[in-house]
Amino acid sequence: MPMNGRERFLAMLGGQPVDRLPLMPITMLFAADQIGAAYGRYALDCRVLVEAQLRTAEAFGFDHVSAITETREARDCGAAVRYFENQPYAIDESRARLADKRCLAALEAPDPRESPAMRDRLDALRMLRRAVGNTKVVEGWVEGPCGAAADLRGINTLMLDFYDDPAFVRRLFEFTVTLGLRFGRLQMDAGADVIGVGDPAASLIGPRFYREFVWPYERRLVAGLQEAGARVRLHICGKTQTILTDMARLGCDVVDIDSAVRIAEARAQLGPAQVLLGGIDPVRVLQQGTPADVEEALGACWRAAGPAYIVGAGCEIPRGTPAENVLTMAEFARRPSP
Repeated sequence: MPMNGRERFLAMLGGQPVDRLPLMPITMLFAADQIGAAYGRYALDCRVLVEAQLRTAEAFGFDHVSAITETREARDCGAAVRYFENQPYAIDESRARLADKRCLAALEAPDPRESPAMRDRLDALRMLRRAVGNTKVVEGWVEGPCGAAADLRGINTLMLDFYDDPAFVRRLFEFTVTLGLRFGRLQMDAGADVIGVGDPAASLIGPRFYREFVWPYERRLVAGLQEAGARVRLHICGKTQTILTDMARLGCDVVDIDSAVRIAEARAQLGPAQVLLGGIDPVRVLQQGTPADVEEALGACWRAAGPAYIVGAGCEIPRGTPAENVLTMAEFARRPSP
């Protein structure tokens, strides 16, 4: 019997049979382009984001809608942010919020309900839930401890802190996880089914520092969100081969696999029951390839990762990706037995 997107996702996470594979790729710039909106507006105005997400999900048959953008937390903590009309905004590390480490002691975690950037995401989730009801997955997002810390301290400076001041790193991670838990729980209250945890900087520090510094705080974040009723999707960009066994111990509901990692290796390290998502190269295959290339890449991922597999790209679907390539993803997911 046909399932809707939310039913399909929850069934897969529960180890139950599904009518077909869920389809849950990340879209940001691609979604904004579907309604002809400048990305600067998409990232700052929940009404634009919601319209773009709903239009994109409908056009391509996605099983979810998502409130993902770049960090909201750092903006509301006072980080210096550079805005652009039609491309992602960027943290200005030359004026890092915590360029002076002593500022951490006086930094108060903002209330997401009263802070403009985080409140905008909460509003987006309420609007998305009202629009899709229980027919699709509604996805919220928080920054992981390493990524959030890098946004506040500056990624290059943070890398030195691991060596120079590990106690400061732990205090900073404590701050970011506390804020992430509060923000994530409020996103659940606003209607999110799943909370994505984006921690791309975690792939840059090596397995020893990941295990010593990052993993304990990611685990606290994941466990706290799950205790609040969230399903958790972990997204760490880049080459994560050396930390896959540690990622397996986080207990996430879904783990995204970047194209820099062989998905067969991810399956072997994370185990047969872990739901994996993605794996195909978002640029060389999805944006620059042909529908046949997309078909071949998805087939390879399915053979290596199935059956606990959600169709998506290794990272965000890039701007300029041909519609026919995204439709090929949707057609692949719709097959009862890929």
